[in-house]
Amino acid sequence: MNSTEWATLTEFVKHLGRTGKCKVEETPKGWFITYIDRDSETLFKERLKNKRLRADMAEEAKQEREIKKQIERVAQSMPVGNGVDQGSEDEIHRIKVESGVKIGFALGSSKLGSKEKGESSKLVFDEVDDDKSKVKNSTKNGSSGGAGSLALEELMREDEKKKERINRKDYWLCEGIIVKVMSKALADKGYYKQKGVVRKVIDKYVGEIEMLESKHVLRVDQAELETVIPQTGCLVKIVNGAYRGSNAKLLAVDTDKFCAKVQIEKGVYDGRVLKAVEYEDICKLA
Repeated sequence: MNSTEWATLTEFVKHLGRTGKCKVEETPKGWFITYIDRDSETLFKERLKNKRLRADMAEEAKQEREIKKQIERVAQSMPVGNGVDQGSEDEIHRIKVESGVKIGFALGSSKLGSKEKGESSKLVFDEVDDDKSKVKNSTKNGSSGGAGSLALEELMREDEKKKERINRKDYWLCEGIIVKVMSKALADKGYYKQKGVVRKVIDKYVGEIEMLESKHVLRVDQAELETVIPQTGCLVKIVNGAYRGSNAKLLAVDTDKFCAKVQIEKGVYDGRVLKAVEYEDICKLA
């Protein structure tokens, strides 16, 4: 201390405290000092921190004012002479939300009308009504899903018409189906109205038919053949039309309209039900 203006170390410590260079504390164990960092970067960070704290406090104060206004509006919307006494203020409950701000809401008595309760809840919880309106709008949009499904059905019908145009041919024979011989020229040989399996198709219109009973093989034009409709539950081949070449299960037969209800099995259209397929377009599988 001989080279300074202070005679003792205590005087020097007191000077540091008075000038704000250090935080000085006198304790039973002696003097304790804490250096105060006055670096420009440190001061800048400190100012930012204080600014954030002030902003947070201002935001909390603003929220508290808004909530207080809402509580006042709720209290004004509750008539005193309609089953609600002055003690209803005791029913104001304090709750905490995630932000840590306390809000209050009034619980009206059971005598209040549903309309009044609805108004109170609107005043306190405006955001809830906003959410409800969003749900209603989404519900309205969902109701338009009916139009969407109709549009989808229309597209499916157009697709079926397109497939019908492409797959509808003037020939229908294919291997592996059971057909009925309707040629009267073969009646004297016992083949008329007899069934056989198509083993081979020649030039699209002629089939080699192996008769089920005699095992004889005949070549018959498709014009003299007829498709066979099995019992319900059996497998059939769709031989013509939009779903030509698909295998399906026979679900029902409409003898009045000469059509059948089938369900496609396997393939791209697995599970699709065709409600009215003409007899000529399906045939029993061997």
